[in-house]
Amino acid sequence: MVEHPQDNNSKNIVDYCELFSKIKVNKSKKRGEAPYKPILLLSVIDLISQDLIKTNKIYISDELINTFNRYWNILSPDSFNGGLALPFFHLKNDGFWKLKFSQEYDGGRPQTIPKLKEDVDYAIIDQELFELLQYNQSKEQLTDTLIAAWFLSSKKKLEDILNINQNLEINSSIEEKNKRIYFKKSIIRNAFFRKAIVHLYDYRCSVCRLKVIHSLTQSIVDGAHIKPLAKFYDNQVNNGISLCKNHHWAFDQGLFSLDENYRIIVAKCFIEESTNAKTIQDFQKELILLPKLEQHYPKLEAIQWHQKNVFRG
Repeated sequence: MVEHPQDNNSKNIVDYCELFSKIKVNKSKKRGEAPYKPILLLSVIDLISQDLIKTNKIYISDELINTFNRYWNILSPDSFNGGLALPFFHLKNDGFWKLKFSQEYDGGRPQTIPKLKEDVDYAIIDQELFELLQYNQSKEQLTDTLIAAWFLSSKKKLEDILNINQNLEINSSIEEKNKRIYFKKSIIRNAFFRKAIVHLYDYRCSVCRLKVIHSLTQSIVDGAHIKPLAKFYDNQVNNGISLCKNHHWAFDQGLFSLDENYRIIVAKCFIEESTNAKTIQDFQKELILLPKLEQHYPKLEAIQWHQKNVFRG
């Protein structure tokens, strides 16, 4: 992970994760929490990933408005969408977002996009935050924090999470999937894929059953792709499996795979020593941990592809 120089007043990744998880959101008895601000931040992260936002100045662009509305329709379709204006204005109260007011601004809070554009030239996010969003590891951690804090609460059912993952995948066009830009635009989709997978497996590694949760966003278990995203653009949960860090690496290296009965098959081409933990060879022919519903099992076609193209036999 790239280290960033810090001064006495600067914030680090831990600080921003804390701020992201404690954003002040509008609440009502009728509609509950309205995640306007988290959706705005996800939209900004998406546009930074696509290189459509190139500095820490956030302008009220058509791209930002359209991205905000698209994520709102997927992540919170049953709640009232009051538009971008209020979250853009009120995010200034959350510790990392400032506003550059126009000369015409005379007080009050803008309720509409035209009024927002009249009152505000642009927003400014902390330079430290912008720099963190240039690196995949810190960008994933910040995205995971937003999703875990605001879209995977205890009130969210697993089916809701799966539906969000499915809808995000459907909303990626065929044309987009044939372009390299797909990967720049996939940061939010990938985050929901990872969360959906680890939820399905109860945050346990499907091989060793290890479960360690350190914080709101950090778990020892990954939601891993069976067929690589870079080749197949497949974020469906049936192309996923829950693996701890060690077994994720070993799976990607082809040191083990699965047979058609979801039993582990281990390669013979590597040397392994372990005094305290069960070795990979010891899992030979063991049945992996599977989701509760068969419809969420890894698809056999993906397993067969991994056997043929990644497994070292």
